[in-house]
Amino acid sequence: MFKKSALAALFNTSSTTRLMTTRARTMSSSMAAAVVASVAALAVAPAADAQVGSIRTKRIVATGLVYPTYVTHAPGDASRLFVLEKAGRIRIVDISGATPTLLTTNFLNIDPIVTGGASTGDEQGLLGLAFDPNYAKNGQFYVYYTGTGTNNLARYTVSSNPNVANATGVVMMTWSDPFTNHNGGWIDFGPDGNLYIATGDGGSANDPNNAAQNLTSRLGKIHRIKPSVGGASPYYTVPATNPYVGGVTTDDTIWSFGMRNPWRCSFDADTGDFWIGDVGQNAAEEIDFQVAGAAGGRNYGWRCTEGTLNTGLTGCTFGSPSLTGPIHTYGHVAGTTGGYSLTGGYVYRGCRMPELQGTYFFADYVNNNVWSFRYNAATNTKTQFTLRNTSITPSIESAVVNQIVSFGEDANREMYIVDHGGQIFKIIPSTGDGTCAPPCAAVDLDCNGTINAADLAVLLGNWGGSGAGDINGDGGVDATDLAALLGAWG
Repeated sequence: MFKKSALAALFNTSSTTRLMTTRARTMSSSMAAAVVASVAALAVAPAADAQVGSIRTKRIVATGLVYPTYVTHAPGDASRLFVLEKAGRIRIVDISGATPTLLTTNFLNIDPIVTGGASTGDEQGLLGLAFDPNYAKNGQFYVYYTGTGTNNLARYTVSSNPNVANATGVVMMTWSDPFTNHNGGWIDFGPDGNLYIATGDGGSANDPNNAAQNLTSRLGKIHRIKPSVGGASPYYTVPATNPYVGGVTTDDTIWSFGMRNPWRCSFDADTGDFWIGDVGQNAAEEIDFQVAGAAGGRNYGWRCTEGTLNTGLTGCTFGSPSLTGPIHTYGHVAGTTGGYSLTGGYVYRGCRMPELQGTYFFADYVNNNVWSFRYNAATNTKTQFTLRNTSITPSIESAVVNQIVSFGEDANREMYIVDHGGQIFKIIPSTGDGTCAPPCAAVDLDCNGTINAADLAVLLGNWGGSGAGDINGDGGVDATDLAALLGAWG
């Protein structure tokens, strides 16, 4: 929230004072009054984080799915969603019409080679899906699944029927996994065009093989590869900028390490920042973050660190400056302040809820909590931390939203929730769903067609932060953005 100290700093700067004085000469009396009223209201506002964005959920799939684990879209395809089922099937939801339709024919069915997909009682199955950035031309997509004692990354292609994939694919990477839990499974392409792959530490408890800290093991890591188009085994190359390329005792594909069970990661569609949700063991859940363009090689600390806590285990040194700490943690407690199994989410970049631009959503699978916040990497600060439970469940159809196993996005960057019990929900404005209008002007922060006091309130309410109000897109809300807004007033 915008605080008195920040307000004083704003108006103590000579450039901003001159700007306000100059603009005041040209403002109408009503405009000037609006500015003064907005500033005065914000100056006395409490320090608590704002409850930003009024949202609800809308059920788009009610029946027909069995243990869904993920939802996503193909690049540029705004008419369909692709849903993973744990057993090994990929289903299509047609969202082109007023009523979304779950197609009866599978897009892909690899059930015979997938292990552990029959129940919610384990962490195995078909866990990840990513479409090639050039899918429209090469038809390639990638899946992550568990086999008998293995984790696997495979490539498949679409057939001449856009709703059906070719049944035979090629395995690109496979590695031994000693236990049935902690399989990770998220995969996606980053803004650099490389495929990122999140793997768990191999399971059991306490990472008994210290796999997450072992740079020869593929377990407990984020990997990065460059898939080939067609070609021969292994169907990928290793980017030259991977941190351990050429190492004699390291895996060239490793991008970062020290992960326990990264369950649902994402790239900010606007900034390219990398968000990692890592599931904890007995004490804490954590969200890790890497700013876009930063080098690889980060050690996120497991197994000597859980969240910000010392586990007492060997393998790394707790508190070492070589470790990268999380940007957010919560404890293993009942109620709305914590939980027991984190589901990482996305930064909202859709157009239906412009006031939520730049807001990260995430959940806890066990306690059924949904939270959101904004993060400023430059200052390492979180703002607008909001509990969203009553907005998420029940849906507008009065359906219960629980067992949140994943979030997802469509091609318009609108956000969805996967209920492991078999339902898919869309996050919508509280006023109802609809199509997006043409993009509004950058200075029209509430997208109502007029630049006025409401836009000023949005900007000042996020002063010093990022996201809403960052008119020039430089990563911070400051006097330059204020000048742009006042220059377009009315």
